[in-house]
Formats: sequence, C-alpha cells, structure tokens
Amino acid sequence: MYIHELQDWPRFQWSWERLAEPLAAIRHRQGRLIGHMEALGFNLQQEAVLQTLTADVLKSSEIEGEKLDAEQVRSSIARRLGLDIGALKPSDQRVEGVVEMMLDATRRYDEPLTAERLFAWHASLFPTARSGMTKIRAGAWRDDGTGPMEVVSGPIGKEHVHFVAPPAKRLDGEMQAFLEWFNASADIDPVLKAGLAHLWSVTIHPFDDGNGRIARAIADMALARSENSPQRFYSVSAQIRQERNAYYDILEETQKGTMDITPWMDWFLGCLGRAIGGAQVTLSAVLAKARFWERTQGVALNDRQRLVLNRLLDGFEGKLTTSKYAKLAKCSQDTALRDILPLFERGILVRNPEGGRSTSYALAQT
Repeated sequence: MYIHELQDWPRFQWSWERLAEPLAAIRHRQGRLIGHMEALGFNLQQEAVLQTLTADVLKSSEIEGEKLDAEQVRSSIARRLGLDIGALKPSDQRVEGVVEMMLDATRRYDEPLTAERLFAWHASLFPTARSGMTKIRAGAWRDDGTGPMEVVSGPIGKEHVHFVAPPAKRLDGEMQAFLEWFNASADIDPVLKAGLAHLWSVTIHPFDDGNGRIARAIADMALARSENSPQRFYSVSAQIRQERNAYYDILEETQKGTMDITPWMDWFLGCLGRAIGGAQVTLSAVLAKARFWERTQGVALNDRQRLVLNRLLDGFEGKLTTSKYAKLAKCSQDTALRDILPLFERGILVRNPEGGRSTSYALAQT
C-alpha cells in the first residue's frame, strides 16, 4: 500500500522537534548566502544567477536521463535575462522549453500556481507532444491509456519501480487539493513547504512524463517564496543529481511508509543545506572569472577570443586545440591559430606539455 492509498491521505505529519534544528540552520545559511551575494554588486550577481540556473536546468534534465547542450542552455537563459555573454548559441525547442518553465517558476514565484500554468509548463517541456518516440498528452493530465503510472528509474529493460501513482480518475481532485494548499497562506515554514510540495506533487505524478522536472520547479518556486526573491544562487536539482540514488531510495521509502514524512523532510533539508554549501563553488568561480577579466582589461580581444576564453572560464571539458577553438568560434583552423598565438604570447594561455600535432592550450594559472 502506498501513502496515497491510506485513509488519512493527504494529511501529512512530521516531528517538529526533529526538524527544528536543521531548519534553523538552513534559514541561517540562506540569509548568509543571500547577504554575501548581494554584496558582490549587480554584474557578479547576475553571473552567479546565470551559472546557477544553467546548472539547475542541466541537472534537472540529467536526473531524468536527458542530456542538454550546456552552451545552448546558458545562451537561452542569458538571452531571456538580457545578459551580455558575447556570441549566443541558438537553442533547440527542448532547451527553450525547459528554460522557459524554470524561469517562469522562479521569476514569477509570487503569482498563483494554477492547473493552466502547469499545463503551459508541460507543453513547453514537450513541444512536439512526444517523449522520445512515444506520443504523450502534452499540456493535460495523464489518462493512463497505456496502464497505471509507474515511477521508475534505471536503464530500459532494467527499470526499478519505486511506486505506482494514483489512478488518472483521481487527478482532478488530487491536483485541486494540492494547488489550493500551495497557493494558501503558509501555515508552515516556506522551506518546509518546498519539501512537502516536491513530495506531494511527485506522488500525484499528474503527467505522462516530465513529472520530476515539474516537481523540482515547484519546489524552486516555493524556495523563491521563502526568500522573497527571484534570484537563484543555489541549485537543489544539481544536488539531487549528485545524490540521485539516495533521492530515489528516500522517495520509495516514503511512498511505502505512513503519513509521518519526517525522514523525507529531514533528507530534503539536508540536501538543501548541501546545495547551499555548493553555492560557494559557484561563488568562487564567479569571483575568479571577475578577477581574470580585470587582469585582461587592457588587452585588445576580438569576439572570438572572448567567446573561447569565457568557455574556458566556465569549465571547458578537455584540452583546447586549434580544431576545438575553430569549432567553438566557427572559424577556420588558420584563424583559430592566429587568435591563439597572441593569447599565448601575452601569457593568457599556456601550452600543455604535449607538442606537435597534440599541441593544446589552457588558461594560465595565477
């Protein structure tokens, strides 16, 4: 029996005594992080937000086994936020849809969450009304036409069923109850509300696909409400991606338990705390990037050079060769070499030990 089949569903309970201390610690860390970020100044704040939202979109999709193009995601977010990051890479429909949903959840956090808004999110995630090769109901509750909704993880053929969601005939009533609760004045701390909103929405699993991403967007919306700010400086989705196995384990354990969800709430607070801690990595990268551009302020750089240097600063995978430079900057290899050499001569790039045809470059460490 799953929790949604229990007589007292959805009257959730938890131990306040067990959660009071970790919740207080989270609230303290939230305040410190926001204060720290606000002291950076507008431009560095925006860079931190861009990095955080990019990670959030990428990792939320990775949890569901979908790998998006990082540069497309970054360009899509920058375009929508009006940020100048140099040359923008065109984004496909999938990327635009995920970015649109995430920004709607966090930038319009103070507006009511409605069925119509959720339908719009779902339609933006699946613009072709297909999940892979399978046709789905986009922008509408599922109808269980292919059988009960099973929540699974793992590769095809080796799926592990974590729980079975409520039948489709219950969805109108279930979602109405959830949305009324979500939009009502908080009778619990907004951070706890974020944890419960994630669990409650993912338990109902109202759509044919995309339920995990939508549940995480709802939680992000609740966290934005808890901070009364659209600025996102940490990513719960990125942290869940790191702890994916533990996430599915606690989710399954909760679904097969009682209406006392203290273990879930405790895990959620811990995950949130680790996500806030991870924001220090983002902050360090943003500050390092700012220091780099301060050092190179007097150096004349063309758009191609700026684009590639930004990619290196953002954590470019592998080693930079002339062919990779040419691909990134959309130029010939001769042009790439002409761009690289002055960067090397000015000490901005260094040559890696391998020579000859394996010649590659990296940012100089300072």
